Amino acid sequence: MALFKKRTVGKPGEWFYCLKHKKVEEGPECPAKDRFGPYASREEAAHAMQTAQERNLQWDNDPKWNDAPAATPDDD
Repeated sequence: MALFKKRTVGKPGEWFYCLKHKKVEEGPECPAKDRFGPYASREEAAHAMQTAQERNLQWDNDPKWNDAPAATPDDD
């Protein structure tokens, strides 16, 4: 898809985490499909995978996003 091949110019101070190269980059060096961001700081970008994992756990445990109703103590 041509959409993913387009490279955009980032704003100064934007940081990204490249999933392909597993490194922090200033400005979008890699295609959007291969990166998380933008982040406000290098430290935030460096913790992108940890942040994503924490959010995934929150979403997995959110009863509003699960098909099954939340378990209650009476469900034995």
